[in-house]
Amino acid sequence: MSQTAPLENTRQMDSEIEIRKFGLRDKIGYLFGDFGNDFFFILVSSFLMVYYTDVFHISAGIVGVLFLIARLWDAVADVAWGRFIDSRKRSPQGKFKPWIFRMSFPLIISGVLMFVQIPNMSEGFYLAYAFVTYLIWGTFYSTVNIPYGSMASVITSDPVERTQLSTYRTMGGLFASVIINVIGPQILFVDNEANAGRFMLGAVLFGLLSLSCYMACYRMSTERIDRSESQMIKMNVWRSFKGLTKNKPLISILVISLVFMMLTMLTGAVNVYLYKNYFGNASVLSIVGLVQVVAILAAIPLSKPLIAKFGKKEVAAAGMLFAAAVNLILYFIPGLDVGVFIGISALGAFGSAFFNLVIWAFVTDVIDYHEYVTGMREDGTVYSVYSFARKVGQALAGGLGGIAITAIGYNSALKSQTQDTLNGLYLLSTLVPAIVFLVVALLLAFVYPLNKKRTGELAADLASRKRIK
Repeated sequence: MSQTAPLENTRQMDSEIEIRKFGLRDKIGYLFGDFGNDFFFILVSSFLMVYYTDVFHISAGIVGVLFLIARLWDAVADVAWGRFIDSRKRSPQGKFKPWIFRMSFPLIISGVLMFVQIPNMSEGFYLAYAFVTYLIWGTFYSTVNIPYGSMASVITSDPVERTQLSTYRTMGGLFASVIINVIGPQILFVDNEANAGRFMLGAVLFGLLSLSCYMACYRMSTERIDRSESQMIKMNVWRSFKGLTKNKPLISILVISLVFMMLTMLTGAVNVYLYKNYFGNASVLSIVGLVQVVAILAAIPLSKPLIAKFGKKEVAAAGMLFAAAVNLILYFIPGLDVGVFIGISALGAFGSAFFNLVIWAFVTDVIDYHEYVTGMREDGTVYSVYSFARKVGQALAGGLGGIAITAIGYNSALKSQTQDTLNGLYLLSTLVPAIVFLVVALLLAFVYPLNKKRTGELAADLASRKRIK
């Protein structure tokens, strides 16, 4: 009786989980998760540095060091939280969903606090305030993002459906990007200058929208795949570490993501200065955001048939190679009208979109590979290690961004920057992305091992193991 009861309870739970099949509701629910994430993530990555330099009047170099320290801490927090999540028992609502619900409230509050300016305080006070509030926000971000990212692997085990989740997640971030990059500059800047009151208004508005999205994600997503308690008991740190070191797909995607995230954060920070100072119009950022979103939306209907025919890694590598070529062309033709520059750069965004549309499907594939190598299902741990690499990339990019902007001579006290500084901004926005896109394309093509054929074999092997059990 004592042995069969747990088994019957597990079967009953599995039956309840399987009542509703995977469908549009799950995809939209998962979309809302990254929609909520990116309201603040994009606000922070695109505008926090200019807020610190132009409102708090902290030097760009010091801001870079602040970002470096805080994001390295975030990376550690990711792994610690991932291990914590994997050690928790599954609740009737799921293993990951409850944490999204619980932690989204303190996350939003801490995000708003980052943009509070207490008037007439010293530079030292503003620096300390920036460091503490940014550190707290980053920690709370881990407590929501790690369960959210891990949840994809328990919503469905089908590789095609996971690719659809990845696409919808990217669309969620894209919708947030539209709002932040198109509407954001109109709210945040007054007469081409960062305004403290407007930044606070934007933080509250985007915070409320973010919270609404998290609640939608919680309500609409369903965790279908349950892991046995016996598998949880088997898990230990040493065995997990050994499995991670044997996971070549994970190691390669960590390197790729670290490099790509460094570029994303760097260009996100630099682009504000590029359009504000090089082109002399911060409000054009709204047009930039809208045009790039249109370019990415154009890639979405093409991604499914191309991936079905050629495979995820093959399509992503080709897109990166195309983006590299576009940015290299821009570098060699400086002095373009801002409209022409935006139009050509949108082609680069179209190319890189194919990587962004499948990156989260790559992550679920490497989680499967970890189970294939170790026999343990550690969604939270593997995802948190992946997130660790992204945070390290963010840390390095944050530091490099501040150092690079300082190195080219940017001075917030000047109304007009020197020509050398403007040329430096253009180089950071064109040549650097071209080089990074090329590196990512080569890593995908020649280092990442899970091509279309191998991914299908991996899914079939794991399914066969579960049937045997």
